[in-house]
Amino acid sequence: MTRKPKLSDLTRRERQIMDIIFKSGEATAVEVVEGLPGRPVNATVRTLLNVLETKGYLRHKVLKGRFIYSPTISTAEVRRNMLKHVIETFFKGAEASAVISILKESELSLSKKDKEDILKLIKDSRNQGQ
Repeated sequence: MTRKPKLSDLTRRERQIMDIIFKSGEATAVEVVEGLPGRPVNATVRTLLNVLETKGYLRHKVLKGRFIYSPTISTAEVRRNMLKHVIETFFKGAEASAVISILKESELSLSKKDKEDILKLIKDSRNQGQ
């Protein structure tokens, strides 16, 4: 049984590559090189793309002789994985503390609809006995 890839297992450079590909949906090696800080060597990026594909994070298709890479996991799954990692790392697994911190410390102003959506989630959770 193959293990689902977890972005928290990636190196810093691998995460940077994945960020570029997630933002654009797909990318060539040249596009990844252009998006990375420090302008790494093209061959190094191609090696890392191959490593990410071998690890199961990326897939590629060939179009006009160029490899075009795309993620194997959805953006929603990435959000869940990264949020779980942040909660485990910085909040010792306490989900409520993370939510409270986000709501208290965030400089984002929540719209009326956002607040209603949050309250609805809380109400639904209470009704389901969670």
